[in-house]
Amino acid sequence: MSSDEDEGWVPFSRRPGWSDVVPIPQDDGPNPVVPIAYRDEFRETMDYFRAVYFANERSYRSLQLTSEAIKINPGNYTVWHFRRLIIDSLNVDLWEELEYVDEIASSNSKNYQIWHHRRWLAEKLGTGSANKELEFTKKILALDAKNYHAWSHRQWVLQAFGGWEDELDYCCQLLDDDIFNNSAWNQRYFVITRSPLLGGLQGTRESEGRYAVEAILKNPENESPWRYLRGLYKGDPDLLVGASLVSEVCLKVLQTSHNCIFALCLLLDLLSHGLQPCTELRTAVQRLSSEMELPDASLPGTVCSILERMDPMRSNYWAWRRSNLPCQAS
Repeated sequence: MSSDEDEGWVPFSRRPGWSDVVPIPQDDGPNPVVPIAYRDEFRETMDYFRAVYFANERSYRSLQLTSEAIKINPGNYTVWHFRRLIIDSLNVDLWEELEYVDEIASSNSKNYQIWHHRRWLAEKLGTGSANKELEFTKKILALDAKNYHAWSHRQWVLQAFGGWEDELDYCCQLLDDDIFNNSAWNQRYFVITRSPLLGGLQGTRESEGRYAVEAILKNPENESPWRYLRGLYKGDPDLLVGASLVSEVCLKVLQTSHNCIFALCLLLDLLSHGLQPCTELRTAVQRLSSEMELPDASLPGTVCSILERMDPMRSNYWAWRRSNLPCQAS
């Protein structure tokens, strides 16, 4: 007895409801270079699937066959595609199909085909599926907070159906759990720039700037809030330079933290766009320069030299930045 039969699987060739179907074997050509030793269950399931697929048989038994084919290979695009054709033809209950996808996704949460199928279902169900889809992505993200497919689907749902009201609070919750969760930072930026309820960057820049600064001061080595802070001024370097909280957070980190790479990176960009540094900023940079026994240079040049030492992985880049500084940089 085969292992498949031990598990309770009955070959299609022994099922009365399939006696009229002639299976179509896979054609690997007369002399396959590396023939694959498929399990009997896989081989026979796909042989019968090919038979109903080429016959375009859109029946309930074909629907059940796709379930079995998906179970053994959830990534088979053709099987999922044919399943959608069958669902359309038979007017299958889409809510039941969504429950089916829930079960499959629980152990295949990074499968492209499953997420594509789920979006297809949500599009057909319309706004009534929004809450279920948002809750479903929450469930997936609770297991894997950086699951790209779940985030992508969640963003699509928000834009297609709404549900923005609690999304910023959800981002806060995720960041309270893990302030280093760059996916949650990305979602937060998505919300403030896309939500119709918040007024865009102009309406949130001040409060979000304070939020980012607070996160930076707690963990200066966390790159995400630094990137987030920059994003609040995206496309407007003059506004970035003119924002006192930006230069102030650079100063606080330079004065209090040994890990100040991100503060120096931001400071260099501020200087490159015309920031006139205060005495305290100059003093903080000069202190680091003296500790490293670096030669005297302009303030931007000194920042580049410090970064060459502190950030050896990108030392060539910082050297290039230093060599491209304007001569009049002070």
